[in-house]
Amino acid sequence: MIYVTDKAKSRIQSIREAEKGSDDSFLRVSVVSGGCSGLSYKIDFDNELKENDQVFEDNGEKVVTDLKSMLYLFDTTLDFSAGLNGKGFFFENPNASRTCSCGESFSV
Repeated sequence: MIYVTDKAKSRIQSIREAEKGSDDSFLRVSVVSGGCSGLSYKIDFDNELKENDQVFEDNGEKVVTDLKSMLYLFDTTLDFSAGLNGKGFFFENPNASRTCSCGESFSV
């Protein structure tokens, strides 16, 4: 399961409206190689499911990830922080053994 906080949900809806995204679009979350800790998160809007996609719904938001990324994202929470020290979207990932100082990459 991938969880979505109220703050993240609000920001996702704002972006979707600003980009005039379709109501059937969903959030695609994946893990890619890169970043100073070895793995990085990737977030996009999508409206096409692929074979072996894992589909979750939390807090009224549909979140989709590929099977490989799910191994790294299980029980992760997507959150959003705004303000002077805000870092935008960030992940609270219980599977990460180490994260970089900016929070954009991790290792397991």
